[in-house]
This record gives sequence, structure tokens and C-alpha cells, in this order.
Amino acid sequence: MATHRFDPNFTDHVVGAMGPKTSPRLRQLMTGLIRHVHDFARENELTVDEWMAGVKMLNWAGQMSDDKRNEGQLVCDVIGLESLVDEITFTLADEAKDAPTATAILGPFFRADTPYRQNGDDIVKTKPADGEMAFMHGRVIDFTTKHPLVGATVEVWQASTNGLYEQQDPAQVEFNLRGKFKTDQDGRYYFYCLRPTPYPVPDDGPGGKLLELMDRHPFRPAHIHIIATYDGYRPLTTQIFDRKDQYLTNDSVFAVKDSLVVDFLPRKDDPQAGLELNYDIKLVASESATNGT
Repeated sequence: MATHRFDPNFTDHVVGAMGPKTSPRLRQLMTGLIRHVHDFARENELTVDEWMAGVKMLNWAGQMSDDKRNEGQLVCDVIGLESLVDEITFTLADEAKDAPTATAILGPFFRADTPYRQNGDDIVKTKPADGEMAFMHGRVIDFTTKHPLVGATVEVWQASTNGLYEQQDPAQVEFNLRGKFKTDQDGRYYFYCLRPTPYPVPDDGPGGKLLELMDRHPFRPAHIHIIATYDGYRPLTTQIFDRKDQYLTNDSVFAVKDSLVVDFLPRKDDPQAGLELNYDIKLVASESATNGT
């Protein structure tokens, strides 16, 4: 007769405690979560002290999070969870030569209150002495028809050369290196920014502590965040990465995709920028728009 070191009926009892009003999807998610977490605890013989250390880390992440920084999201990032969920949610059908713009994680330093700017504006309001200025431009187009999407919103944000986003750095003015842009009659957007530089994720919270405990480096490759939206189309959240960066193959949050690697090229006859980046964004119509509903 088989013997069990731990109560073999405990997990089933917890899963079975969900009531009849639980939605089918929540029941599926919670059943899977409970079973996996319970199996993890049993397989590793998790102790109370170890469990409490995890609880304290989660509490710490919550205490540090606000509308300018999401430390809980950073913890998910450093274990690859957000990048995995991104892959699951937005997997491309094929690695075709011509494909919709790939997605990437939102990251913990998104701000929902970023202001609109005019095309051609310079988002570098606090200019670092070691920064390389770049002119970024491109079109937002329909992936299938290749027609320009007029009035699409392109939102961008990036860290400064000291590795800090503006809400982390009192020396940077509010909304430095951030902006929302509307595409013009040709579907174009364009603005001045910095050539991005690599930086370490913050080490003052549980995300950085977890990296230290796992003996991993904290660096993210140089990147610019983008969110592109247009009525009737699937919103796009992504990042683009400088091809010359040394951390492309070992990003601390596992967000790099080959199709998101870009080239900054020399720009001539522009006193504001010595580099330029031409980057088109391809959006896919939502199912409701495609079906005419």
C-alpha cells in the first residue's frame, strides 16, 4: 500500500473549495496555480522560513510600487515571466521576412500620463553631456494592406545615459525622454531622442536583490520603449534594441527578439543629431474590425 509523506488530499481539497459562482477561466487559472505552487512546495520541501522570505519579498515589491515604478513587474521580469507571457500572448505565426512588428514587455517604468508632443519635437529635455542625439522616424502602417494609418498614436520612452528614467532621477525634468506622437497624413511620426545606452535594473528593491541572489548580472541592452495604438487595430507594446549593444544575447529580463534589433546610421546635414533611425511599425487589425463588427 502506497504511503505519502504529505497529505495526498490537501491540494484537491483547496481546489474543491472554489464555489459554483467562480468563472470557468478563473477556475482554470486558479486550479493550475494552486496545483503548481503546492507541487513546488512539496518537491522542494519548502520551510516556513523560506516561505516567509518569499512573502516578505512580495510585500517589499508592493511597498515600492507606485504609478511611476512597478517593482512587482520587475520581479516578474528578472525571472522571465513577463517575456514568456508576452511570447504566449503575441506569438508570431511564422518568422516571415515581412511580419507585423513583434511585441516586447512593457517594463516597470511606463507612465500613463505622458503628454503629447508635436512631430519633430526633441524629447531630450535634460541633455546629458555624454549623449548621442538621434532622429527617429518612420511610418505606422497596416500590416496587410501596407496603407499608412493616419492619426495613429506612437508613445516612446527611454532611460538617460546614466541608466535612469526621469522618475528615478531628480536631475531630469518631468517627462524627460518621453512623448506621445500622432502620425501625419502619410502615417509618419518623427522626433529627436538619444541613442539608447545599456543600464542595470534598479538594485534597491527585490528585483535587484533576486538577481544578486541568483548570481546574475543586472544589465539591460540599449533600447527604446514603444506603444503604438490605432482604432480598430491590436495595440502594440514593444522595444527596439541597438544592434551594437553588448547585452543583446544576455538581457537580464529576456526581452530581446531578433526582429526588434535596429541600426542607428549616420545622419548628414542636421545640426541637432548625428544619427538617425528609420523604423516602421506594422499593426494588425483587430478581429472585430476584420469581421466588420
